[in-house]
Amino acid sequence: MFVDLNSDLGESFGSWKMGNDAQILPVVSSANIACGFHAGDPLGILNTVKQAVKLGVTIGAHVAYPDLVGFGRRNMDLSYDELMADVLYQISALDGLAKSSGSKVKYVKPHGALYNTIAKDSAQAKAVIDAIKIYDDQLVLVALAGSNLVEQARSSGLKVVSEAFADRAYNSDGSLVSRRLEGAVLHDATFVAKRVVSMLQQGGVESIDGKFTPIQADTICLHGDTDGALQMSAAIKAELLKNNILIRSFCA
Repeated sequence: MFVDLNSDLGESFGSWKMGNDAQILPVVSSANIACGFHAGDPLGILNTVKQAVKLGVTIGAHVAYPDLVGFGRRNMDLSYDELMADVLYQISALDGLAKSSGSKVKYVKPHGALYNTIAKDSAQAKAVIDAIKIYDDQLVLVALAGSNLVEQARSSGLKVVSEAFADRAYNSDGSLVSRRLEGAVLHDATFVAKRVVSMLQQGGVESIDGKFTPIQADTICLHGDTDGALQMSAAIKAELLKNNILIRSFCA
């Protein structure tokens, strides 16, 4: 058995530092790199791209609403044309930096509010899907496991990889618990590592109300900015290897 580990990176902005890119990159197999709309400045993004290339980590465009102040975590009611153009712009920008560094963008993972919105909003989802297809219909879309987006994107001809989260709590319907609620983000490294293995072996996770929630995922996300992220990344890697689960990019 193998699984892809991904993390949201390249999110620092000027003197404002976010995440642990240098420490997380050697652990993960895929890097969701910010494109400047929710976080990240050109130099910081380029440095993260170069580190990913050096380590052989697959590069993905972490596209978002144009919301630097809210870190892309606020819902936005954009028109189809606006959202399609925003996503197309972000993929193009990151792919340009990747190509200048000897690599390229191989997948797209929406961020924050955009990620959660298109999991159920077919109109906004279509704008994202169409932007990906216009740029390169061979790009992979990373989507919330069990969401409507998975089938919608596959029906449109895109390859889709289903994603679960190592450090986020789940509702019983498979959606993520809102970050506004206590317990939405998990911080215990040992618990998170064992939970990831259990999720893969049992095909699901215990929701916040104690119910077993089925989740079939090919990639697991660990947020690089979560408190204890370094300890969690090390614990997850050790626990996966202990259980003979290999870490490998879904684009390999």
